[in-house]
Amino acid sequence: MTDDGTLFLTSDDVRGLATPGEYVDAVREGYRERGEGAPARPRTRLTGGDPPGMLTGYTAMLPETGAMGGYMYTGGFGSGDAHFVLPLFDADTGAPLAVFDGASLNPFKTGATGAVGIDALAREDATGLAVIGSGSQARGQLRAAVTVREFDTVRVFSPTRQSRESFAEAMDEELDPAVRAVDSSAEAVTDADVVITATTAAEPVFDGADLADGAHITCMGQYDPEKREVDGETVARATYVPDLRERVERDAGAFLLAREEGAIGDDHVHAELGEVVAGVEPGRTRDDEVTLFDSGGTAIETVAAAHMLYERAVDTGLGREIEFLPASRAFEE
Repeated sequence: MTDDGTLFLTSDDVRGLATPGEYVDAVREGYRERGEGAPARPRTRLTGGDPPGMLTGYTAMLPETGAMGGYMYTGGFGSGDAHFVLPLFDADTGAPLAVFDGASLNPFKTGATGAVGIDALAREDATGLAVIGSGSQARGQLRAAVTVREFDTVRVFSPTRQSRESFAEAMDEELDPAVRAVDSSAEAVTDADVVITATTAAEPVFDGADLADGAHITCMGQYDPEKREVDGETVARATYVPDLRERVERDAGAFLLAREEGAIGDDHVHAELGEVVAGVEPGRTRDDEVTLFDSGGTAIETVAAAHMLYERAVDTGLGREIEFLPASRAFEE
């Protein structure tokens, strides 16, 4: 904590403060702590309003990192937008370290989580990557993914030609692998070693029959019990690893709908990502094994990334001091 109080950090303060690879390192450490017992709770979501919207939040404690906190955010309510607030506390004293405008770091910490899943579960010799989606989250996933595997080619598909082509052109200039837009999800997925889905789709975005043996899939676009980016065949073929077991029964639509169809049973969850990262449970055991990381978003990556950024902000003098009175003082006034 700083000498004077709590830091308020804007999106502009933290933009560019860390590289995608540095986000990955921080988030991997967070999941290792989770795998060794650090507490975390999945999101809760309240809906209401006219027009309707949602208020969402989740929390985690990372004792070794020395931080705890989470996200609270809103979406809907007629604005067509979302707002993210990220409080970060000292895990030893409970004192507030920082409050972030949490929007700009979101694709980076979410992309880092996907990359940790790839690193833990994909084949070491993976060279072909498919990305379904072409928005900011897809960019975050791709930037992080290339830090954990040496991909040669990236095939990108999204339904709007202009979107996928502009995405591919921009990412091809920025990254080492050749990034190309393709005209169908089947063309993207066929023979891919790693597949990333980063969409807002409610229905599967590719046919599980198109997946090659040995592929790894990271799904990060849905956290709704009635929506999914992958079909029951994909889930049934795969060693299924979610970010949190407790989340699966709440909002992991890919798992819940596959079970409803009879494609899988209750025991299909292999392990949490943290358990694989920490070595508590095995990840991939065969080259021809299909693996799936279902990433719905947790405070594990949020707290891990935020603490890294907070330390850098302190070192570089970013942000401005704000004051939170402790209850013992506030209640007396």
